[in-house]
This record gives sequence, structure tokens and C-alpha cells, in this order.
Amino acid sequence: MSEVTFPEGFLWGGALAANQSEGSYLAGGKGLTTVDMLPLGAHRMPVKLGLEKRFALRDDEFYPSHEAIDFYHRYKEDIALMAEMGFTVFRTSIAWSRLYPNGDELTPNAEGIAFYRSVFEECRKYGIEPLVTLCHFDVPMHLVTYYGSWRNRKMIDFFARYARSCFEAFEGLVKYWLTFNEINILLHSPFSGAGLVFEPGENHDQVKYQAAHHELVASALVTKIAHEINPANQVGCMLAGGNFYPWSCKPEDVWAALQKDRENLFFIDVQARGAYPSYAARVFREKGVEIVMAPEDADTLRHTVDFISFSYYASRCASAEMNEQNSSAANVVKSLTNPHLQRSAWGWGIDPLGLRITMNMMYDRYQKPLFLVENGLGARDEINAAGEINDDYRIHYLQQHIQAMGEAIADGIPVIGYTTWGCIDLVAASTGEMSKRYGFVYVDRDDQGHGTLNRVRKRSFWWYQQVIASNGRNLSFE
Repeated sequence: MSEVTFPEGFLWGGALAANQSEGSYLAGGKGLTTVDMLPLGAHRMPVKLGLEKRFALRDDEFYPSHEAIDFYHRYKEDIALMAEMGFTVFRTSIAWSRLYPNGDELTPNAEGIAFYRSVFEECRKYGIEPLVTLCHFDVPMHLVTYYGSWRNRKMIDFFARYARSCFEAFEGLVKYWLTFNEINILLHSPFSGAGLVFEPGENHDQVKYQAAHHELVASALVTKIAHEINPANQVGCMLAGGNFYPWSCKPEDVWAALQKDRENLFFIDVQARGAYPSYAARVFREKGVEIVMAPEDADTLRHTVDFISFSYYASRCASAEMNEQNSSAANVVKSLTNPHLQRSAWGWGIDPLGLRITMNMMYDRYQKPLFLVENGLGARDEINAAGEINDDYRIHYLQQHIQAMGEAIADGIPVIGYTTWGCIDLVAASTGEMSKRYGFVYVDRDDQGHGTLNRVRKRSFWWYQQVIASNGRNLSFE
């Protein structure tokens, strides 16, 4: 494996999300969110997709987010483990409903402010830079049930008020911000992505793209607010990344792949360039979509992000003949199964070169610094008789992807940093399982919520410690 060189000051760390790690779903005055309504089991996907209305909790279902891994009470222990690995950045999110339990209050919940202030101060104690997502797949349920969530333009002001509270309360503690996590997932998983529930006979595309417009205006507005409050604030957008490859060199397949890429990149085109892309008009026309815009929206959208952040787990594959029957159900972003790739236990293609391809495409398109804020391997980990977790498969995956990221940097791409997904085991967003583990730290909890919640360092913990200490020069392991 050739040595790659990472720039001085490159940020190394890991990522969690509030709704997948904190638990304590009603503690400290927190209100219910969309994720709190997602059960484990057969109903999870219909609820995520907005096809099954779930506005009340049921007694006969288990909701993994309600307790998660108890980061709410264990954050000092967990941040100490991150510091032991040498993290210089920790990506997390703020639960909107901890600050605004209903979402439409005029002032924030002081207990929620105090909690996150303590988390960020704990990071700073160890020299760890917080990277904070404002909305990571959690909309206060009151905003869903009373306003219809992001289909309602009033959400822009609610989100701006919440974001301003964050920028003011955590000034001096947080410099790096992301507006919406994987904003393009709104199209693929509407309820978990944006709190959308569909009524019979509705044009789903109309609802989704109108909601997307409101989110894009909100993102631009809070970017403007962040820069006004402190010009040092750096605000990024966030894409669920991974290029679509054409199934073949048949021109129709190449066109299908381009269209699929545009479907996902549409959001970032607006957030990074400050206006709707030219191809959007035809897409909307053919989908029967008419976006309702306010006169000031075009000016607001011109407030573009400072950097592009993205997740990368796998590339995708498209053809002109794609349909529900031949597309993989492994991910909400549908893809044909690429026969040239190995797959994870959950069916996700493993493609390190695809990361380099994706990074080159994005920098060619936007000419803004990149930040890889999610990358990792979901796998089943076993504790051996000696109490060890030898997750060499995870080390191998991360090794290859860090190498590919290094090659992209050598290609001339400015990259701010790298945060692996689920640095401590957490509830999987896709399935709600604990057994789909990503972390360097094992959490003793099973899919049904049983376990001590004790933390155990995996073999990858020591490997990543070595990677960070060497600034990415030493990726080997023995």
C-alpha cells in the first residue's frame, strides 16, 4: 500500500447523531421527534417512507431511539474514549426538540442549551473540534402534526429561530456547522428525511420538491445568519454521496446514471451555487411539479455554503431498465447490484475507488473544500473468549477508503477532514438494529434493547489511534 500524505491540520475523528446515540428521548424537556416514531421491525420502512402515518407511539412496538446508547448520560466517558484515540474533530448533531420541544416556541429550552454546551465544552477540554449538524433526520413531531412539517413554509422561520439560538448559545465552542444531514434523502425516505406523510391521491413529487425548496431556503438563510453572528463560522451542506455508474456503455444506461446523479446532486447544486440548476425546470415539468416561491427566495438562495460535506459508503449502479424488481433493497437509494464489487453483510457494495471518483466529481463540479463526514462498515461484531473484538474486516474497509481519500487529496482536492460513521456503536438509521455495528467502541446492547451499555474497545480502536497519530501515514496493522 503506497503512502499517502495528508495536509497539516487535517481533522481526524468520528461521527454520531443525537437521535441514534443520546436516548433519554423525553429527558430535560425534550419533545418527541420523527425518529422517536420509528419502530424496530416490519413497520419501520413504511413509516420512514411516509406511507404509514405514525403520529402516536404504540405499546406493542420497540422504539430503538428512545434509549439508544445513552450518550445523554455517558457523553463524558464517550468523549474521553474519542480523546484516547486522538480525535481532533467530533461530528454530532443537536436534537432540535431538546432546544424547541414543539418547534414553534419563541425561546429555547434552557436545559437543552445547557446539555449541549456541556458536551461541546467537554470536546474543547481535549482539543476536539465539534462539527455540528443542526437537523439530522429529526423534526419535532408537533411541527409534523400541526404544520405538515417541511411542506409548510412556516418551517423556514422555525428553523431559522432554532439555528440562531444555536449559533448564539455555542459561539466560541463550535465553528463548523452543517445545516441538513443527507438532504437528498428527503426524496428517498420522506418521513425520516423531512417529516413528510402523504395523503391519498397526492402527487408525491410535488410534496417532496416543495418541501425541498423550503429546506433549501432555510439552509441558505441560516448560512447567512451564521456568517452575520460570527464571520469565522464555517457552514456546510451534506450529501448522501456515491456516484451512479452506468450498468453498461449503452447510451441509455449512461443517460440513466446521469439522471440519477442529478437527482441527488440537485440539492447541492442549489446550496453550493446559489440558484436552481438549469435541468430542474424540465424535471419539474415532467413530474408535474410547480414550486411555489416567495419573491425574496432567489436572493436568499445566493447565500451559499463554505464547504461540501458528504457521506460515502458505496457507489451505485443504474440502467434504463431499472425497476422495483431488479433494484437492491439494501438501501433507500435504489441501485442495481454491481457484480464487480464485494458486498457488506447488509448488501452495500464496497468500492474504495468509488470514493475517489465521487470526490473528484464533486470538486470538479463545485470548487469548494470537501469534508468526508460519514464513512464506515456496518458489520456484526463478536466478542471472543478473551473479551476481544477483532474487527479486521472494518480495519481493511477503512484502510482502503482512507487510502482512496488520500489519493483524491493528491489529485488536488482540498479536504478539511474525515469522520468515520458511528465511531461508537449506535442504532442503525436504516434498520433500527444495534447488531449493525460501525464503531471502534463496542456497546453492550442488542436489537431488542437488552444489555449493560458497557463500552469495549475493538481492535480497530488501536488501529485508528495509530492512523491519527501518524496523520494518515501509517495505515497498516499487524
